[in-house]
Amino acid sequence: MSCEYYYNICSKNIGAEVEIRDRHGKVYVGQIERVDRERVFLRTVGPSHGHGHGMYFFAAAALTAIALVSIVAFRFRRRPFFY
Repeated sequence: MSCEYYYNICSKNIGAEVEIRDRHGKVYVGQIERVDRERVFLRTVGPSHGHGHGMYFFAAAALTAIALVSIVAFRFRRRPFFY
């Protein structure tokens, strides 16, 4: 797909949860925060371990920029019905 295709789909779906795979095989999961003509910015969510009792929390991380030319796979993530 072209950069223009990914730019259009990302700009129309700001706020959507997506999964993006780049040409190096790395997978990014997060919410589309913003997009420009060269990059899409995701607010990624990563694991953060709690203290003590094996608690597991998710903490918001910084924005991750992904070059539109490096995207090879893109899909929307669906939330469970009960979410």
